[in-house]
Amino acid sequence: MRDHKGNPESAQTLERGLRLLRLLADGHRGRTPTELAQELGLSRPIVYRLLTTLQNEGFARRDAEGRAHLGFGVLALARAVQPLLRAAALPALRRLAEETGATAHLTAAEGDEGLAIAVVEPTWTDMHVAYREGSRHPLTRGAAGLAILALREGRTDYQVTEGQLQEGARGIAAPLPGLPWLEASVGIVTFGPIDGATLGPRVVRTAIELREALT
Repeated sequence: MRDHKGNPESAQTLERGLRLLRLLADGHRGRTPTELAQELGLSRPIVYRLLTTLQNEGFARRDAEGRAHLGFGVLALARAVQPLLRAAALPALRRLAEETGATAHLTAAEGDEGLAIAVVEPTWTDMHVAYREGSRHPLTRGAAGLAILALREGRTDYQVTEGQLQEGARGIAAPLPGLPWLEASVGIVTFGPIDGATLGPRVVRTAIELREALT
C-alpha cells in the first residue's frame, strides 16, 4: 500500500536512501553497487534504484569504473548548513576565546581541506592571531586539520602544532565526536606560549559542548 502521507513503505525507501548517502560520505572512497548492497543488506536492484534517484537529484555520481560517490549536489546543502553551524558555535567559541585569550575557531572538513566556519577573537588581549572565516588549508597542516584526521581514525585526543600555518603561531584543536554528518574540530590559535596540558582539556570540553548543542 502506498499513499502521499509517508506510509511505512515510503518511509523505508527514504531511510534506505539516507543510509546509502551516509555510506557514500563515509571513508572518502567510491563503492560499487555490489559493495553498497552488501553493506546495506539490500538487493542490487534496490541499490540501483536508490542510486538512480540520488543521481537524478545530484546527490550521487558514478565514476568511469562504475563506483558510486557523493554528488556535488550535497555542496548546496552544506552551504545552507554553514550559517546554522556558525550560529550554534559562536557562544561556546566566545567563552573559549575570552577564557584563553586566544582566537577560537570551528573548522569543518571539505574533502582534503579544512574550512573555517566560525572564528571568535578575544576582546581583552593586546595582540591575537587574525583568522578569517572562510579560510582553507590542507588537513595535513595545522592543529585543526590534524584533529579532523584523528577523528577519521577514531581518536578524540587534542592536537598541538606550532608554525604550520603561520610563522610563530601555535594551535591546539580537538575533534567534534559523535556527529556522523559532520567532520569538524574546535581549536585555538595564539602567538604566545601555549600550555597543552592546561588548554588541551579546555578545548576538548568546548568540543563536547558543541557536540551536545548540535545533537
